[in-house]
Amino acid sequence: MTRRLRILHLAFEDPRRPGSGGGAVRTREINARLAERHDVEVVTTGWPGARPRTEDGVRWTHTPSLPGRGSSLPYFALAPLIARRRGVDLVVEDFAAPISTVGLPRFTPTPVVAVVQWLFAAEKADQYRLPVDRVETWGLRQHETFVAVSHGLGARLRERAPHAAVHVVENGVERGAGDEASGAGGDDCSPYLLFVGRLETAQKGLDVLFRALIDPLLAQTRVPLVVAGDGPDAAALRAVATRLGLEGRVRWAGRVEGAAKRSLMAGAAAVVVPSRYETFGMVAAEAMACGAPVVASDVDCLRDVVAHAGGVLVPPEDPGALAAGIAGLLGDPLRAGELGRRGLAASARWDWDVLAAAQERVYLDVVERRAGRGRPGG
Repeated sequence: MTRRLRILHLAFEDPRRPGSGGGAVRTREINARLAERHDVEVVTTGWPGARPRTEDGVRWTHTPSLPGRGSSLPYFALAPLIARRRGVDLVVEDFAAPISTVGLPRFTPTPVVAVVQWLFAAEKADQYRLPVDRVETWGLRQHETFVAVSHGLGARLRERAPHAAVHVVENGVERGAGDEASGAGGDDCSPYLLFVGRLETAQKGLDVLFRALIDPLLAQTRVPLVVAGDGPDAAALRAVATRLGLEGRVRWAGRVEGAAKRSLMAGAAAVVVPSRYETFGMVAAEAMACGAPVVASDVDCLRDVVAHAGGVLVPPEDPGALAAGIAGLLGDPLRAGELGRRGLAASARWDWDVLAAAQERVYLDVVERRAGRGRPGG
């Protein structure tokens, strides 16, 4: 019989928070399944209007919120205090921008598992001109057990934290995505390109896609782009689209979830993922699960998802190469259809039930090993 654990998950981002990304989806899906056998509380960054709730058996609470992008400061400041809570068997710390980790094992006697969905403090150090990468390096030394969401991240962790155990448990896709794919798309069969994701220029690369649309390979096609998502750079990206003369080609759909998102993906001529860097590439996986061909940046982690299955990889930050990749699919519907079918078949490995069970095994092993250390002669 599986031991019932009391799990405290410091997850940084609530999926209900505006601008939240794929990491928050993982937090929701994994914990909803674990809550069938364990007691789970998730603490995330607050935002104006956030309210505690219980959802799918999981208790969601939030740290105080501050206006603007400084809202993450209370979360990082309070995380060490929250982790010291008594009556908990396991603490889970998600890595998050801009510092990745506050090194929770230094602040609590409770065993800690680090879930690494983000490991890019060096990029943020360049962006902000602050040494946040030093915090990340220090924090990596504090942890003994990591769950990486991709094999690329797992390899980086093994290089930077050779003292620790690293387990790879990938992200998943929503159940039923493949089943809905064949009937999605609506009555309007006009081709369109699709971008789904957080509107954040530094990582997601929507500005690169805009420049690809004005490349001669795509400028004459007039195939529209649907942008589904929200985030901190929404206004700036709208301004870029306007400056490039794309007002008539870009449709801003806002945040789209569930069946509506799957329908958009299934009906797209291509789902474009022009990220500068990624931790997994959940949008690409979701698109493949809907039978949509994918054009994506050839970067670590995202490469693991797309290569040899459902899409085309192009060099990152290269509008011309991105335009060529997209134009190749638009001009060859048979190839696009074959890539979509291959992606759909490959997506079977991203089953949330299987992934949650794998993550649960890591949790149980960590708790049991810690208990063994505490026994006489253990």
